[in-house]
Amino acid sequence: MAKVFRPSTREASILSKIESSKEYARRRSLNAIQDCIDTVANAISMKLVENRLVETTNKNGLEDQIHACLDRLHRADDFDVDYAVAPYRHIVPNPHIVTLYVTAFVLEKVIDHKDTVDIFGSDEEIYQCIHQQVQKHLP
Repeated sequence: MAKVFRPSTREASILSKIESSKEYARRRSLNAIQDCIDTVANAISMKLVENRLVETTNKNGLEDQIHACLDRLHRADDFDVDYAVAPYRHIVPNPHIVTLYVTAFVLEKVIDHKDTVDIFGSDEEIYQCIHQQVQKHLP
């Protein structure tokens, strides 16, 4: 007969605290977007172009696209966010939700825009480039 594993209350409370802290950090990041949406969109778009990860004919158009992406992220519900980032959760072990959402947007939507010539680099390189800029402005 198999042994039944019942976690102790101590283990359960520790796991609950870990999960609630992750959820708190996610909500805090999503709420903080509205305060610095312009600077984050500008920083991300310029760094993608500077690092030659995105080749575009209109840098302002790329910034406007990322601004609209961040605005949608701020207004989106949890299901929409989880659905958009689902294919890219494997990029890093503990991804930042804003970085992951913008990375998914760049990889799926920006490539189809009329001003975009091409996107270079791996998914990880694009994630790291975006994450550097998000870390500077968001918690």
